Amino acid sequence: MKLSGWGRYPQADCAVITPRRATELGGMLPEGRLIARGMGRAYGDSALNIAATIDMTRLNRLLSFDKSTGLLVAEAGVPLSDIIDVFLPQGFFPPVTPGTKHVSLGGMIAADVHGKNHHNAGTVGNFIDWLDLLGPSGQIVRCSRNENSDLFEHSIGGMGLTGVILRAAIRLKSVESCWINQKTIACANLDELFQEFETYDNSTYSVAWVDCLSSGAGVGRSLLYVGEHAVTDDLPQRLQSQPLKPPARRRLSVPFNLPSFTLNRYSVKLFNQLYFHKGQRAGEGSSGWELVDYDSYFYPLDSILHWNRIYGRRGFLQFQTVLPLAQSRDGIRALLATTATAGQGSFLSVLKKFGAQQSAFSFPMEGYTLTLDFPARRGTLALIDKLTEIAIAHGGRFYLAKDARLTHSELMTSDKRAAEFKNFRQKHKLDERFASLQSERLGL
Repeated sequence: MKLSGWGRYPQADCAVITPRRATELGGMLPEGRLIARGMGRAYGDSALNIAATIDMTRLNRLLSFDKSTGLLVAEAGVPLSDIIDVFLPQGFFPPVTPGTKHVSLGGMIAADVHGKNHHNAGTVGNFIDWLDLLGPSGQIVRCSRNENSDLFEHSIGGMGLTGVILRAAIRLKSVESCWINQKTIACANLDELFQEFETYDNSTYSVAWVDCLSSGAGVGRSLLYVGEHAVTDDLPQRLQSQPLKPPARRRLSVPFNLPSFTLNRYSVKLFNQLYFHKGQRAGEGSSGWELVDYDSYFYPLDSILHWNRIYGRRGFLQFQTVLPLAQSRDGIRALLATTATAGQGSFLSVLKKFGAQQSAFSFPMEGYTLTLDFPARRGTLALIDKLTEIAIAHGGRFYLAKDARLTHSELMTSDKRAAEFKNFRQKHKLDERFASLQSERLGL
């Protein structure tokens, strides 16, 4: 079966195995190396293995829930969207969520996803009490901070390279409504943006859209969105009787691959101008605060089905780096200036602040993370090579859930933990059983 990540680059013909029960999995696994795959929302090749890709989407049962603690036990293939649909009406929400709800629980753990609240909540791994892992010999191992803790720490953010996550226990957070109080702050340049991030450092959520084609004194022109979960008293009277019922949303769809010329310097520049001015007007009204539903705040692109088709049949590549606090301002300025000069405007340019984090191999560290995307076309790889060089020079490292072209030497130079992770895999013979096209490319 031809598979790819969400970026649709690269693609590979993979032998796919689809178990229906965890008890079936051990007997279905072939000899050799394999990788588990959830809903295919990693952007590159981290969930692709030509010899054996394990489709986990049928292992999608909710197993138990303790309403007094918010502890949910579920199989790894459960979509985040199902968790929200079932438990938000009961007053519970994911403690950390990525920018799409069309991801599996196992995929969230393997990538140790972060969200708009990393600066105060960290990654989803902070809220995982335990997980069951299928090991290299077919045995199932319970892992937690107190039991097989080394394997637990390496599995969170380990990109599926320590075993197949079968089920996990995650602590959900309680909320009073499905609404978010959102404030929009228009920033004329990068200096203003960093200042506003610091001003709203105590906000629960914060994320910025950045105009990657702005230049000169306007480099980093952006819209910062901060948010808080609305309580019932924040809602207008018409919503207070059913505060946990989200509004119906109209779903759009991109029905086919758009022509490759659709996204170009001029179309992206026009979009950026219109988007910035729309956000600027929103920020001027009612002191910038407005009530939005959780879908609009956390998952705006989920309302457009197959939005990855916007980039054409060749797909697209994402670039995401995190730079340490001391070097974030200069490094991100250099990344944005290089992108603007290249003229390959990024349609989705996002900046978030990370808090401190210590982990075996998870992506975040204290600093700022910038995400850019580029259509897969001539010149794209050369531009990403330049951006990678800039990021490394400023102490940055890279998010493997978004990566499709990093090299072994770039990984080892940018992240000293990679060698230890590789040694851990070799010591426990995990490298003999679990591998992806990405791990082979990176020499892990």
